[in-house]
Amino acid sequence: MATKTLSVDEDAYLRLVAAKRDRRESFSAVIKRARWETGAKRCGDLLARASGRVPSEILDQLDRAQAADAPPRDPWKP
Repeated sequence: MATKTLSVDEDAYLRLVAAKRDRRESFSAVIKRARWETGAKRCGDLLARASGRVPSEILDQLDRAQAADAPPRDPWKP
């Protein structure tokens, strides 16, 4: 099996060490056990993660801004 060398910062290294089930477990095994978010990121994903943390006034402002948004008259001029 091929191997790759990775560089990680100190915080990432310490997290990997802490995630090991025992001292003999490899970092490859720790990484393979990890659960990664998959798929395209969408606005709904962001709102779901922020649920209850974004004041409704801010959400209302964003809705109004989006409704008022329009493409430029001439896309070649700023």
